[in-house]
Amino acid sequence: MTHASGEASMEGRPKSRTENRLLHGLMRSPGGVVGLILVVLVASAAVFAPWIATHDPGQADFFAARTPPAWHPEGSLEHLLGTDQLGQDLFSRIVYGARVSLLVGVFGALSAVTLGVTLGLLAGWFEGWVDRIVSGFANLLLSIPYLVLVIVVATVLGRSLVNVILLFGITSSPVFIRFARGEVLRMKRLAFVEAAQALGATPVWVVPRHLLPNLAGPLATLATFEISAMIFYEAGLGFLGLSVPPEVPSWGNMLSLGRRFLTTHPWMAVFPGLAIAVTTLGINLLGDWLRDAIDPRARERG
Repeated sequence: MTHASGEASMEGRPKSRTENRLLHGLMRSPGGVVGLILVVLVASAAVFAPWIATHDPGQADFFAARTPPAWHPEGSLEHLLGTDQLGQDLFSRIVYGARVSLLVGVFGALSAVTLGVTLGLLAGWFEGWVDRIVSGFANLLLSIPYLVLVIVVATVLGRSLVNVILLFGITSSPVFIRFARGEVLRMKRLAFVEAAQALGATPVWVVPRHLLPNLAGPLATLATFEISAMIFYEAGLGFLGLSVPPEVPSWGNMLSLGRRFLTTHPWMAVFPGLAIAVTTLGINLLGDWLRDAIDPRARERG
């Protein structure tokens, strides 16, 4: 009993030290703090959208169409950021649009990580024909210009949030395939992995207990930057009319509709663009901190 509790305490201490180190590093990183605040604000807007939004995002009011923001002489406090050409409240649509962007970014990155790491582990561990097939798949995706591939697949699959998530997950997987493959090829020849295999450990035991924990930190950093990129990609698809259906409030759709009024009613495009910029800035700042906190060489330089 004492021995078991002692092992539990020994296992718990490194985790506590790691968490304390990450938190201490965050407090010393102004960019990381700003990024965390921005991400929390956007995530809170997405989660609590029904309580934050002042109007139904799909409710049209043609009598209030193209109303300027509240601080404009012709603006109204009823519509803080103004309205679009249909009289829909921009503030409410931006708040609800955060849901689409974060869903696409987070679940798209999770899909890419799941597919990429699974294939990368198989390729790196078994090598041979498995490695050739997986590497060929990754090279095929990388050989096609990303934007062209996304547009073609989005056109074929149609406009749907699920389709967009799956599309980004598949097309972004080569990044994680190559990373996981390279790390597994390197680590499988290290002493602790060879010792585990010499003791009779199977890949089912070695991979989750020895390889994946060492991949978790760098993968989290890569996934963070992929989330930011996917938010941009979704906005680009929405701008081209290939993302979610037009009735769904998304920042890309809002940009697409607002571009026609950029010279006469600029707020229709400016505010969705700012929402995209602020969100991706926050995620990138948080990713920079996470990279520096996980990379030992970055800590030594600091």
